[in-house]
Amino acid sequence: MGVRNQTLVVEFVFLGFSGIPNSHLYLFLPFLAIYLITVLGNLMIFILIQLDSSLQTPMYYFLSHLSCLDICISSVTVPKMLVNFFSHQQTITYNQCMAQMFFLMSFTGTETTLLAVMAFDRYAAICKPLHYSHLMNSEVCTILAFATWIWGSLNATLHTVLTTKLSFCGVNQIHHIFCDVPPLVGIACNDVHINEMVIHIASIFMGGSPFLFTILSYCFILSSILKIRSTAGKRKAFSTCASHLIVVIILFGTALVNYNRPSAGYSLETDTLISTMYCIITPMLNPLIYSLRNKEVNGALKKVVRSQRNFKNHHHTIN
Repeated sequence: MGVRNQTLVVEFVFLGFSGIPNSHLYLFLPFLAIYLITVLGNLMIFILIQLDSSLQTPMYYFLSHLSCLDICISSVTVPKMLVNFFSHQQTITYNQCMAQMFFLMSFTGTETTLLAVMAFDRYAAICKPLHYSHLMNSEVCTILAFATWIWGSLNATLHTVLTTKLSFCGVNQIHHIFCDVPPLVGIACNDVHINEMVIHIASIFMGGSPFLFTILSYCFILSSILKIRSTAGKRKAFSTCASHLIVVIILFGTALVNYNRPSAGYSLETDTLISTMYCIITPMLNPLIYSLRNKEVNGALKKVVRSQRNFKNHHHTIN
């Protein structure tokens, strides 16, 4: 019976951009630009970390995972939007919707947990410098990184299984720009109390707990930094944390609003703006924040550019 109810809806229609006339003309190029900047920016950081020996540290190892996640999050949502901008209706099949929701929940859940791990890495480096190499050795870093991916996947599996149990009774219009748990729960026609309870509990474990852990880590970090006597030492310690802290504030701020907003009182336009910030703009900002504020990343980029230039000059001289 449950399977029969689910087949009543074979596709969903996104209403997120329905208020914008001729949206394909105004939105395709900006979203394409955002997607390209996101992919190329994060790919650049990932490649730099692999190529430059000075970036072979725990902090940059975790940053390479963050870059992969940002590419994945953007790739789950934006390409489908770009295709839909040239359709009369922005649609997605039922199976595609469930897959999009699973991967989106998996990658975003992994990213929030990874940011907490990165905060612990900064805590160990600044507050426990004598024990840092032992606390954050390569084996520990590998285990922590892949544990975040597994944790995110388990969270996504739980939500996806519960969502596939829902019946939609012919209602197929989603007040959103991609498939996510809250908007799908909002249009279900059967009892959703368990789904809503799981959403709030999961938001505590996947959002609230990592955020509080991150803030607590930075309280200890700040306390240690204030004890440093030299101004240069304080500035260097702050600079290693500033980029990560900015990313944390942006991501957790938009994520908590996205999954814990009241069921009433938000307009479709507000929901669209929050979702765009959370899953589309934030992955683009991360490489910009890290590359603009990080001297080591900038240095590695300059070395790669310089080596490429030297190679071209050498090749030209030979010819």
